Amino acid sequence: MANKFMFATGIENSYPTIQLPDGKIKRVDEMEKAGHYQRWKEDFNLVKELGIEFLRYGPPYYKVHLGPGRYDWSFTDETFKYLQELNITPIVDLCHFGVPDWIGDFQNEEWPVHFAQYAKDFAKRFPYLQFYTPVNEIFIAATFSAQWGWWNERKADDRSFVTALKNICKANVLAMAAILEVQPQATFVQSESSEYFHAEDPHCLPQAQFLNEKRFLSLDLTYGYPVSVIMYEYLMQNGMTKEEYGWFRNQDITAKCIMGNDYYWTNEHMVHGDGTTSASGEIFGYYVITHQYFSRYRLPVMHTETNMKEPGSVSWLKKEWANAYRLKQDGVPLVGFTWYSLVDQVDWDTALREDNGRVNELGLYDIDRKIRPVGTTYKDLIREWNVLLEKESYGVHINY
Repeated sequence: MANKFMFATGIENSYPTIQLPDGKIKRVDEMEKAGHYQRWKEDFNLVKELGIEFLRYGPPYYKVHLGPGRYDWSFTDETFKYLQELNITPIVDLCHFGVPDWIGDFQNEEWPVHFAQYAKDFAKRFPYLQFYTPVNEIFIAATFSAQWGWWNERKADDRSFVTALKNICKANVLAMAAILEVQPQATFVQSESSEYFHAEDPHCLPQAQFLNEKRFLSLDLTYGYPVSVIMYEYLMQNGMTKEEYGWFRNQDITAKCIMGNDYYWTNEHMVHGDGTTSASGEIFGYYVITHQYFSRYRLPVMHTETNMKEPGSVSWLKKEWANAYRLKQDGVPLVGFTWYSLVDQVDWDTALREDNGRVNELGLYDIDRKIRPVGTTYKDLIREWNVLLEKESYGVHINY
């Protein structure tokens, strides 16, 4: 066993479906757009060159899970074998914003059971793996797919949102239980978007309060935390039953969990008088907002995603690390930090809603795998801070 602070990066592997202007449905596969399927070995070597030992990474779920109990493990076998050879520890990302075509979308109430079986069969195939994110950013997946009408089912109403939310959370919880049957030492890093809603004026306070309760729903259900009265009424009014809510309350998985908090400059919002919201930019920042989440759940924390487009990326990295380390100094059990992602992303400037092929300069390396200044800075940061962090108390136990 070893105690490690988890400096990490990730391979961006979103794959929701969107509707094009001509009405056709298209799968957006970020690993395909960024060239990972052709350059995966090179990408993993770059992780190693940076001195990064942990990688948020997962197989393309929609390609692997062909049907109930049917899988194509060919690409997954190759990639995870090479990660093992490089001694890079994956934080396995099993579902990232999309599901296989045969499932349909997040409104399918049969999906959680199928996903749990997939998670269990994955764990059986790779029994040595310890760290998992069963479902990435549940709140964002449900919001973009069923509240804002952008992805997958492209619905935009509260009932559809609640349906997506409860299905995704149930899939997440069932998958954790299934993995633990195979790997009792499994640890779950629940990467979730950390949000905050500011009231533009006093008249906006009720709506801001509502949204600031709503932001917790995905983690409340996953961790069996009691929701507020206003959120309980909201869930009941929009299709969740008392029995379904009771099922979540009876789950007890937190002893195996690390709360992953993702923070970008778009994570804070201004609530306007007409009830709409817009990006406010950074007002509170990672420290304040993550402390709110920690005070609620009292779980170990990992900064699981952040980035910034050049030329502001280096200063953003330094600021985010300062925020994260201050949390650690103030007694929050911070166990890891992540710049997301390894290479530039594509079309995230439109939240993947448009198929423009526009490169977003967000990676430690550019799309041609040339290191960016933020990559050099992160490499130096990891080398310099690892010496101190190995002496400090909070880390994660790695089973070799």
